[in-house]
Order: sequence, then C-alpha cells, then structure tokens
Amino acid sequence: MEYSRVSALAHALKESIGKVIIGREEEIELVLAALFAGGHVLLEDVPGTGKTTLAKALARSLDCAFARVQFTPDLLPADVTGTRVYSQQTGTFSFIKGPAFTNILLADEINRATPRTQSALLECMEERQVTEGGVTYPLASPFLVIATQNPVETQGTFPLPEAQLDRFMIRLSMGCPQGEEALAMMRRFIRNQPMETVSPVAKGQDVTAAAALIRTCAVSEDVMRYMIALCEAARDPDKVRLGPSPRALLALMRCTQALAAIRGRDYVIPDDVKALAVPVLAHRIILRGMHHQLTGEAFVRALLDQVRVPTEERA
Repeated sequence: MEYSRVSALAHALKESIGKVIIGREEEIELVLAALFAGGHVLLEDVPGTGKTTLAKALARSLDCAFARVQFTPDLLPADVTGTRVYSQQTGTFSFIKGPAFTNILLADEINRATPRTQSALLECMEERQVTEGGVTYPLASPFLVIATQNPVETQGTFPLPEAQLDRFMIRLSMGCPQGEEALAMMRRFIRNQPMETVSPVAKGQDVTAAAALIRTCAVSEDVMRYMIALCEAARDPDKVRLGPSPRALLALMRCTQALAAIRGRDYVIPDDVKALAVPVLAHRIILRGMHHQLTGEAFVRALLDQVRVPTEERA
C-alpha cells in the first residue's frame, strides 16, 4: 500500500462518517490518525454532542467486528473481557470471550464503572491481549477502544486514574455545531436517519496494512527533538505535578506519522506535531500550585508558543 492509498482510505472513511457527523472534519481526522497509529480514543464532552454517534459511524464504515459496552457501576471485569464457565458434561472449564474480543470496542460512559472494571481494559489496550486463568488470549487486529465520558456530571462516576488516561493516545471534545452547521444537521435529520445510509467502505485488513506502512513514515531528528522539547517542557517541576510519560512521547510520534500519511506525505513536519500536541499530551498533565487553575489544553498551547520550532536551514 502506497501513502497515496492511505490518504485515499482516510478520505473514504471521512466521507462515510461525514454522512452522519457534520462539521467535525478535524476531529474525525484525528480519530483516524489514532486508528492507523494503533492507539485508542477518549471522547470527552457533554451529552448529546455526537460522541457515541461518531464511534458507531466509524464502526459502520469499516467491515469489521464492533461491540458496545454500556459502563455502569454494577458492571464486572468479566462482562468486558470474558469468563471461564464450567461444563458438567466434560468436567472442564472453557473460556467464553467477552465483548473486548472485537475490532472496535465502544466503552460508553467509561467513568461510570468501578475502578476494578476500568482496570480490565488496561491489558487489552496496552498488550492487546486478555489473560484469564493463566492463559493469554490475543485480541484481533486492528483493535481500537473508543471511550466516552461526560466531564461535567460527577455523581455516580469514578474518575479515570492516570494509568488509564495514559493508555488513550488522544482525547477529543466534539463541541456543538453552530450556525450553518447546526442548520445543515437539522436539514439532514428532519426526514431520515443518516446512520442507516452508512455502509462499509474499507476492511480491517486495509487498516492493518495502513498501520504497517505508517511506521515507515520518516521523522527527522530535528522533529524528534522538537517532540522531546515539548514533553520536557511539559514536565516543568515548578508547574507540573505529573507530566507526559515516555509512552506519551512515543504516542505523539506514532500519531504524527499517521497524520502525515493521511495528509499524503511520507514524512512528518512540525505542523503535524502542533496539530497533535494538545489531543495527545493535555490529558496526561496534572498541574500544581497556582497553575492548577489552568487546563491541560491551555498549558500545552502555551508551550507551543514557547518551544522553538525547527526550521530548514538554507545556505
């Protein structure tokens, strides 16, 4: 698969998702970048902004397995990963796979489940496997977790721990359509249900092939040093209690490779880093002292203005 085919694949998926989601081209592009880079997505916004709709539209656009789990306080880890069941006929235990054994897993309102259940996804998201009864079961490829949560309503919820947040490659907010976008949405939904018109435009193998090619996308040493400088600045001990981990740095690199390929390039440029710094790094930062009133997004945007951007030297 050539880089032009990766761009064409992304374009087809964006058009398919765009039948349902209006005016969110940038967010859709970033979700596809996470998909191609082998990461996971946390959609955080108030109810009714299209978080679940985006996940379902992506799943319908791909000819691969999809599962949805509605996270609630009484949900158990076995309800996500699966459990062993005893057979009286054979006198043995057999493993019944849970919804995690799919290609796209929608973890709806993930912060409503207890920490014990949330932790069931840790191994799935990082190692792409499930261990039960001393036996390890690999998950399918591609494997993407799209989790949603409402950042405003906290009653009956369990905030995601830092270890869980760090496993999400990007965090996005959908926002509300305004003006002409809102009008276009009303016109599109007044008579029909656009979700019913969405059909597969690609297969899981296409995503796997794109992911393999993306790893060959060139990242110059100057751009790597730019990413490192951003992450080191985000670990300022005077301002930051918890900064980006090495996993975050690697996630930023992989995601920039994917975004470059989606945009038809076989090399990463600083603008790719700028486009991804906030969604990749902001949710991994906890500020301290007088700086805690700032959001992670505002802090990372300030760093983008402070850290020097590499430029091409000319003789």
